[in-house]
Amino acid sequence: MKMLKRTVAMFLAGVSLSLSLYAQADEWPELLGVQQQWAVVNYSLQDKEKLKGFDALIAQAQGLTQTWPDRAEAWIWLGISQSSAAGAQGGLDALGLAKQARESFEKAMSLDETALSGSAMTSLGVLYHKLPGWPISFGSDKKAEKLLKQALTLNPEGIDPNYFYAEFLFDDGKYAKAREYLLLAKQAQPRPNREFADSSRQKEIDLLLAKVEKKLTR
Repeated sequence: MKMLKRTVAMFLAGVSLSLSLYAQADEWPELLGVQQQWAVVNYSLQDKEKLKGFDALIAQAQGLTQTWPDRAEAWIWLGISQSSAAGAQGGLDALGLAKQARESFEKAMSLDETALSGSAMTSLGVLYHKLPGWPISFGSDKKAEKLLKQALTLNPEGIDPNYFYAEFLFDDGKYAKAREYLLLAKQAQPRPNREFADSSRQKEIDLLLAKVEKKLTR
């Protein structure tokens, strides 16, 4: 079973997402603040400081959902904060946070599946792919692939849906196909006010692309 698809301690190492900006930044500065702080916490902090940073982001995102309970974007970023915290924490203790993240993404999809160019689908697809399956957790590659493909239909040129679908294909041993989507991710247009997140994601793309090329040249 793919070694339980990874050891549980590592199961969410790649769950953290960096998603598209909602409309113009000045239309929702509170959301932009969460997005930009997420990038700092995810890419700059380590260990206990990272956990504290994600805990603070969860509180901020919960505030967004309380103020704007009918906005899918708020629920998406609550789910991202929760899944990122689960990835930073690792182990069985993180499973509760992963379940909370799934609920947040499902809530977002019930409000508006197209919000943030389908980012809830991408996020939930990553969760299903990264998590171990039953009886440990709710992971499912079948559900993951369906959601990731749906996200790509809404945002075919986006950096995140292409990167995470490429990662899914790589883990499934489909290296040539993974390379195609990684190259699409590399060509994604920069996002306003998301320079740090984009540059950090591009580094992740390059790392995975190097792994893909190594597999293809064997």
